[in-house]
Amino acid sequence: MTSGDDGVREEARSVYLRLRAAFGGAAAPRSTARRRRAQVEGESQPFGAGRDPATLGEMLSGLTSTMGWDTALSQSELIAAWQEIAGPETAAHSEPTGVEDGLLRVKCDSTAWATQLRLMRTEILTRIAQRFPEAGIQNIAFSGPGTPNWKRGPRSVPGRGPRDTYG
Repeated sequence: MTSGDDGVREEARSVYLRLRAAFGGAAAPRSTARRRRAQVEGESQPFGAGRDPATLGEMLSGLTSTMGWDTALSQSELIAAWQEIAGPETAAHSEPTGVEDGLLRVKCDSTAWATQLRLMRTEILTRIAQRFPEAGIQNIAFSGPGTPNWKRGPRSVPGRGPRDTYG
């Protein structure tokens, strides 16, 4: 052997030792052995706690709360359940038309029904708060039927129109 061969062998040996240290060292497992991963915190295990399948209702309620749809869905349920909240007779003469910034708007058949429901406002708000707390209803506005507008149509008069002649 020559001294040049010893230099090449020594260099090859040092490269081999560096690669061996970098890729597993002396205790590196054989390629045929199974590798076990360390359990990462929060990682699930098969048949472990929290692996039971969830119901569709649980999944949907989780989705709606994650997406921030709870308020809008609760307001829709409130409008759909108006007959149960106000009572069948009252609901026959009134209809919720929408919710804007915590204000429930209800249109009534007559001004008498609107007045009666204004007197019952506290009771209705209490029922809503108990049954639909996520709706965020803070007040209710009751309105009667709209009055006819004579500004347009066959009975309108151009200009100021007829006035009383007294005076």
